[in-house]
Amino acid sequence: MKITIVCAGKIKEKYLSAGIAEFLKRLKPYAQVEIREIHEEKMPEDPSPAEKEQTLAREGEKLLKLVPDGSYLYVLDVYGKLKSSEQLAKEIADLGLRGRSSITFLIGGAFGLSEEVRARADERISFSPMTFTHQMVRLLLVEQIYRAFKINRGEKYHW
Repeated sequence: MKITIVCAGKIKEKYLSAGIAEFLKRLKPYAQVEIREIHEEKMPEDPSPAEKEQTLAREGEKLLKLVPDGSYLYVLDVYGKLKSSEQLAKEIADLGLRGRSSITFLIGGAFGLSEEVRARADERISFSPMTFTHQMVRLLLVEQIYRAFKINRGEKYHW
């Protein structure tokens, strides 16, 4: 299975980079995982609603260009559905059984997502009603992808 993670911004904290690298290493036996990044758009200071919308639209357009053709697209969205680890694992397994060998997870920038990104999603998911930095979400995401593969194989990790 090929998994692509499309995101805005670079990881700035060493502890997050180390955690992401660790889970990417653990995922190698299960899936080919690629992270594709764009530079975050700069939001004007005290933006008007129109300026915010334009900035998010530019960022969203760049993000969507990095989604592989034919890939099933999960967009991580504060307004998305909450899922358990088991539900995500089952969905990943079901996608594979239906011949969907390419899955993309998209993480927007600090200011959120454009409506175009939300509309393009095959599914919008949320990790929590709480707010996390988009950099921290990347670490949580790779851990959850790893956990999903362990669950689907019945291997120890998820108790």
